[in-house]
Amino acid sequence: MSILMVTGIEGARNCAAVVAAQMGMEVEVAEGRKAALAALRRREFAAIVIDGTLAECDPAAAEAICERAGLAIPLQINFALSGAARLIREIRAALHRREREQTLARRAATAAIDTELKSTVAGLLLHSQLALSEREISGPLAEKLRVVAELAGSLRQQLNSPL
Repeated sequence: MSILMVTGIEGARNCAAVVAAQMGMEVEVAEGRKAALAALRRREFAAIVIDGTLAECDPAAAEAICERAGLAIPLQINFALSGAARLIREIRAALHRREREQTLARRAATAAIDTELKSTVAGLLLHSQLALSEREISGPLAEKLRVVAELAGSLRQQLNSPL
């Protein structure tokens, strides 16, 4: 993972070096809109830090960069007022937020799939048992329905057992 810093401020490369050392990530500096968009075409970034003064002076540039950010977290920080320590805190906080959000999304997706599977298996089990209770069912068909019911019951137990 790497970080893209979009700023034309003097000393940006020194700040990028400090951020890279503290975060253990590669930091690339783009001095403007064109350089930032070119960097975004070359590779993906974990975060894009846009200088607040650039965003105020050229909001269309900041918007274009954010639109092409992909999965990168866009941050807007005034480099003239913030030091490397604050920049690092902001980037870490944003990355941790993203990680928490992804974890929650994975858990929600897992729960939804689990519920859907359990519902489908319960339906299979119920309908196969109802079909087996019919009197006019032939022997071979009854045997097939018993196999379906057993398989559904086994799957239900597996779904209900903790990992």
